[in-house]
Amino acid sequence: QVQLVESGGGSVQTGGSLRLSCAGSGIDFLLYDMGWYRQAPGKQRELVARVESGDSINYADSVKGRFIISTDNAKNTVHLQMNSLRPEDTAVYFCNARRSPLDFWGQGTQVTVSS
Repeated sequence: QVQLVESGGGSVQTGGSLRLSCAGSGIDFLLYDMGWYRQAPGKQRELVARVESGDSINYADSVKGRFIISTDNAKNTVHLQMNSLRPEDTAVYFCNARRSPLDFWGQGTQVTVSS
């Protein structure tokens, strides 16, 4: 059974930093595209950052230069370092593992940025 468990969310002020982690079990991260998505209230879920097979990394334009995604394949963990946080970054952040047609999601972790 595949499980993705996020941690590291919380509340910070504008300009602060948080580091999210996603630990996977029952899955080999080397075989999947690993990513972080977020969903704000009333909005659709959107891609934040993703590491694709071959180590290609994609970031949403809104987080480029502020967020960094990294993986530790030996520990089956993916991290999202979030710096210079803004109120518009407030959302539930989800870890995702994808290898078509398989698509797995974590339960999400709340990030709240206050002005």
